[in-house]
Formats: sequence, C-alpha cells, structure tokens
Amino acid sequence: MTNGTHDTDMVKKDRAVLVSLVTDDVKRTGINPEYSLEELVKLAETAGVEVLSVLSQNREKRDTKWFIGKGKVEELRAIAEELGATTAIFDQELSGAQVRNLEETLDLKIIDRTQLILDIFAQRANTREGIIQVELAQHSYLLPRLSGHGKNLSRLGGGIGTRGPGESKLETDRRHIRGRIDDLKRHLEELTRHRKLHRERRKKTGIVQVALVGYTNAGKSTLLKQLTAADVYIQDQLFATLDPTSRTMELPSGKEIVLTDTVGFIQNLPHDLIAAFRATLEEVNEADLILHVVDASSAMREDQMRTVNTILQELGSGDKPQLVLYNKKDACTPEQLEMLPLDKDHIKVSALDSEDLLKIREFIQTELTGDTKRFRIPAERGDLTSVLYKIGDVVETSFEENDVIYEVELQKGEYEKFGYMLEEFIEL
Repeated sequence: MTNGTHDTDMVKKDRAVLVSLVTDDVKRTGINPEYSLEELVKLAETAGVEVLSVLSQNREKRDTKWFIGKGKVEELRAIAEELGATTAIFDQELSGAQVRNLEETLDLKIIDRTQLILDIFAQRANTREGIIQVELAQHSYLLPRLSGHGKNLSRLGGGIGTRGPGESKLETDRRHIRGRIDDLKRHLEELTRHRKLHRERRKKTGIVQVALVGYTNAGKSTLLKQLTAADVYIQDQLFATLDPTSRTMELPSGKEIVLTDTVGFIQNLPHDLIAAFRATLEEVNEADLILHVVDASSAMREDQMRTVNTILQELGSGDKPQLVLYNKKDACTPEQLEMLPLDKDHIKVSALDSEDLLKIREFIQTELTGDTKRFRIPAERGDLTSVLYKIGDVVETSFEENDVIYEVELQKGEYEKFGYMLEEFIEL
C-alpha cells in the first residue's frame, strides 16, 4: 500500500456543501457563475472532498456579517444537518470575520475558493521551490484572516484547508507568521537568482525556449509528453502539474529547442498565488514563443482563453508571439470543430495523433524561423562567425576570393537581437 493511499484512509474525508453567491459585482466581472460553481465542484473533488450538494443565492451585494443572507445561512444549516456535511465551501473569498460567524452558527469547517486552490497546490508541490511558493501563498492568505480562522484550523481530522502550514502553525501569532513570510521570501529570492542565472546561460548558448500555457486540464502535460517523450505526471484533474517541467524537443529541421510546461491557469486564480508563483511563471516571459493550449471541447472555451490571456498580460507576456493549439479535437462535435478558426496562428490538434504532433513541430519551426539570408563576410572578420551561428542555422558555406558566403536560415528572435551587427554584410 502506498503512503498516499494510507494517508487517505487515515484522514476522514471532507463531506461538503458548496455555496455560490451571485451579486451585481460578480455579474459585472463577466464571470459565468454557473460555470464557476461547476468548476468549484471539480476543484473540491480534486482536493479529495465528497460533494453532497450545491447552493446558490442571488443578492444585490454580499452580507458583511454572513456573506450570504441570514435566511440562506439557516437553509445551509438544515441541508448540512440532513446530509451529514462536515464542511461548507464558498465559491468566493471570505473575510476572517465572515468565516468566524459562519463557523459559530453552522458548526462546520468553512473554506473559500482561494483556500481550496491553495490546498490543492499544497498537495501537488514536489520541488523545493514549489513547496516554498505554496507555503508563502498560504501564509499571505492566512495573515489578514488570523482572527477568523481559530476554530477552523484547530478542527480535528485534518483535511482541506489544513495542509501545508495550516496544521503546523495553529498557535503562531502574527509576528511569527510575518517572520516566516520574510524567511520564505528570502529563500525564494535565492532560488529565483539561480533560475535567472540558468536562464542567462541558456540564452548565451542560443537555445530557443517555447512555453506551453493554458487553462488547467487543457492537455498541456499530455502534449509535452507526446512531443518530447517526457516522463511527466498526467491525470484528468485540475492542477495535475504544478512545478514547471522543461524538456528538449527536436524540430523537423533537426534543430533542438526547449519546451516548458507551466502550471494551469484558472479564473479567480488567487492573487497571493500569482504573486508567489511569479518566479516560476516568469519562465513564460523568457520564452521565444508561447503555445496556448485550449480544450477545444469545452463549452467554456472562449472564457478560458480570456482568462489565460488576462493572466499573460498581468505577467507581462501578452505581446509575445503565440500559437493557439485547439487540443482534444477528437472529443469535439462536428459543429464545435467547424466553429474553430484555422490559420497560421491557430491549429486543431489531438495530442494523441502523430500527424498532428508533426504539424505542431512544423508550425513552431515556421514561427521561429525567419527568411533565409546570405551574408558575405570578409575572411579577416572571423569574429562575426559566432554571431551568424547565434542568429540562426548556417545551411551552406562557400568561398569567393577573400570572402566567405554564408546562407543562414534565420531564427526570428535572435536575428532581431543581434542582426544589426551583420547589416552591412547582407547580400541583396
């Protein structure tokens, strides 16, 4: 028996009622409340929670004391008692006071969407950097809510909302947590510095980097595995991959690039989490090309794409070259496939189709490769040879009197950076 199975047997499974409040503010954000609640069900199941029922309320604005209306609190209590629930999970973020008031009235563990996502990340983090980032995000979330989480964090049985720092810090005060936050930030800065040095070394060698981004469960990890034969964890669940994975991939020309898988995005991704994972997500900023993987079969495809593009803008990667891969075409209806755009920036693929995988490689090669140019370099300017190899692939070399003629298949990003050094030697 594995440790994971043993742990699951030892910890009593949370039995939860899920709650969503639809206010005028929520409607103004453009978020679809029904889809958000469906997503909350998936998040809860991913965290190992048994979902018993869902409850929705429409109100002009949230109740400052109870979040939902007092009558709805009574309805929630009745449902929880009837079904034997131990937990209520809210689709929006709660204040510390609201958590305290709801816990005292309902005698349930109260969790909000942010805490649930943080809990899943605590389960998924494997690398030292990932573990530090999750703990930092959990502490940042907990600090302003300490007064409201006393009973919640001291409940017996563990389960969601208590993994990571939750259980081990029950008696800590604000000063202690602030100190821990400072320590974690220092550790993270050191790891970020190492990552930056590694990236700079990679840039100097002229290695091209391509980043896979997309909504959680769009199929990024499957694509990484199929394109690179990478040994990565793949599951049909939200946030199956947390730590970024980089693997070498060969293009049809034989040129090798680095393909990096990143954590999946989700609407209402907690700001504490984006802040904590910024160092990891900055891999996207360093990429020469972004592959935006979309679950083409999802009814919420357009909303998911908007969420990903919004987060890319926040990270400063919104203007990077992007290829959209409409994945899971085999799960689409003919009508869904018909509606998808098909051009030089959008292709329909299945990660399990070898012809589509070749098509992706060809698209990447076309996007990264510029024109082919000829350069006439005087023999005495040997110092420029390294620049030629940096800006692309030298496909042919010939000699004329005292000059060397290089035919170079340009790599767009590198040529934009270093091409100015060779302008006077271009053969028209």
